[in-house]
Amino acid sequence: MTIEPTPTVSGVSQLFQLLRDGVPRTRAELAKSTGLARSTIAARVDELMRLGLIIPIAETVSTGGRPPSRFALNPTARLVLAADIGASHATLAITDLAGSIIIEHSEPLDVTLGPVPVLTWTVENAIAMLEGIGRSTKDLTAIGIGVPGPVEHSTGQPVNPPIMPGWDRFDVPGWVQQHLDVPVLVDNDVNIMALGERAFAWPGVDHLIFVKVATGIGAGVISGGSLQRGAQGIAGDIGHVQVARGAGVPCHCGNKGCLEALASGPAIARALRAQGVPAENGDDVVDLVKRGNIDAIQGVRQAGRDIGEVLTTCVSLVNPSVIAIGGSMARVGEHLIAGVREVVYTRSIPLATEHLAIVQSAAARNAAVLGASMLAIEHALSPETLTLVHA
Repeated sequence: MTIEPTPTVSGVSQLFQLLRDGVPRTRAELAKSTGLARSTIAARVDELMRLGLIIPIAETVSTGGRPPSRFALNPTARLVLAADIGASHATLAITDLAGSIIIEHSEPLDVTLGPVPVLTWTVENAIAMLEGIGRSTKDLTAIGIGVPGPVEHSTGQPVNPPIMPGWDRFDVPGWVQQHLDVPVLVDNDVNIMALGERAFAWPGVDHLIFVKVATGIGAGVISGGSLQRGAQGIAGDIGHVQVARGAGVPCHCGNKGCLEALASGPAIARALRAQGVPAENGDDVVDLVKRGNIDAIQGVRQAGRDIGEVLTTCVSLVNPSVIAIGGSMARVGEHLIAGVREVVYTRSIPLATEHLAIVQSAAARNAAVLGASMLAIEHALSPETLTLVHA
């Protein structure tokens, strides 16, 4: 007769989910929280220590007799690889299970080179980084990858990505796993930015919208504490919502009047050139604003108003507590956000904005790589994954 191990396994996982927050607890505290017998707690603590997932830490003050030991997550037990693959750059980071970056590497990389060259670069640099900190691929527990296009979450495959030729339906997880044999999670870049921003600056907030304003415009939506991807993985694609002021303005998607055609970095630069102001791209716009160019400041402020027009609808639909503005155009500072606030706070109902914070991204350039790390960590430490490891 075979004894079914599932109850023990799920019990170990349940205990670990309590300890994941990093707060040290004694066996007695764990027993009180779970309602389990101390003998059961002791057995499960021993198993988690065997797996290396928790460690004993400094002793608590004793009330007499032997001091009770406390246990907490061992963040260095495993490592995670986080990859932020952008349109023209890529950033890799090795993090621990708490999401702390141990080593990071970034360099220009053109995503139009195609999946094999880009992912080869990713794998080769990841291995070199691990060797640089005295670790190996055996220490990796999961990989999180963000890409600048729509992703089918169930397969990790990019789907019709407009700026990623050759990537459509490419099996990113399968290819990477041929070289690094661990679970690979892939998502849209703005989705992982939302995860990174929340983990870095708003860990207690369950309703957050992250807006990326760069070459394109998109949003990552966290509602009820969970990332919302939608039926086809394009939830938050606000860049292609029509804006009244844009009537007749063509967008690369084939439609006219899209937010992206009015308020992205290239769109602001185009409008400035029409006024005789030399600006070829979003970086030029940022430089002009920082030098105090009035036309550039006004252009950015108007872009903020246009973004605010779309976000007003989002506020009524999702009712977020925080809207964080990030991406390369967020470097213009308060000028862009002022335009967003002007419209959202004016047009939304007071109840929706009473406690709404519209802020610049606190995670800034690290938002994506931190989010890719969170994507991988959540998978690696999930009850389902822990069950498989234990079994």
